[in-house]
Amino acid sequence: MPLTLAHSPDSDDAFMFHALATGAIPGALEYRHVLSDIETLNREAEKGTYDVTAVSFHGYAAVADRYALLTTGASFGDGYGPTIVAKSKADLRGKRIAVPGLRTTAYLAARLWLPEFEAVVTPFDRVTDRVLEGAADAALVIHEGQLTYREKGLDLVVDLGAWWKEKTGLPLPLGGNAVRRALGPGTLARIAKDLRASVEHGLAHRGAALDHALSFARGLERDRADRFVSMYVNHWTVDFGPVGREAIRRLLADGARAGVLPNPPDVRFVGPDGKEA
Repeated sequence: MPLTLAHSPDSDDAFMFHALATGAIPGALEYRHVLSDIETLNREAEKGTYDVTAVSFHGYAAVADRYALLTTGASFGDGYGPTIVAKSKADLRGKRIAVPGLRTTAYLAARLWLPEFEAVVTPFDRVTDRVLEGAADAALVIHEGQLTYREKGLDLVVDLGAWWKEKTGLPLPLGGNAVRRALGPGTLARIAKDLRASVEHGLAHRGAALDHALSFARGLERDRADRFVSMYVNHWTVDFGPVGREAIRRLLADGARAGVLPNPPDVRFVGPDGKEA
């Protein structure tokens, strides 16, 4: 039976999985692609639903006992990332912020930046609308909305990726791909190699991969979609290496110290050798 491979219907995920979805990787395992928003995937990971699944690094904390993180396929914001936007740059302490889910890394980073606010859980593509409607004082923006919020008349309050970089000197780890540890080292190694080959294929055949990604870009024109993909599919995505591992562990440890997470998880990583470390 094919392995289940779950990821978001977003332009960056579509770009990195294009080669696997179109059969461009010779000898790859067979995968059944499942598309869903990241907060739903975080919840499904807690149930162990999929063999390989995109997860927020925040969401991974709840499933570390059964899933390991692949070192390929992750998105990092290196000096940029999710943004908090509002009609004006006001003090947001105790105010309402529309957030795209309580398991998202964006929410964790927002809590580290501002511990005291009222979270208004909202579908990710509606958070800015909540501000315009008066149902929230600010919005926590992920995905392509990071490039379009100004067109709605909103101002930047903070770029959480820039804030994190200034605070720690590290990129902000946003989301990655988790794999069920019970599949065993041999299968884990093949999955890791397949995913890396898919990312590298997309970067090497950018035009075709971007053509595929445009159907998931939610109306972005090609140049802006290309910019967004470049932000989150790059050398960090091929393999985030020791700096990425440090950033993930630091983020989750800070989340535990801040009380957003109950405990820092035992993070396990899997590379192309299939071994957990």
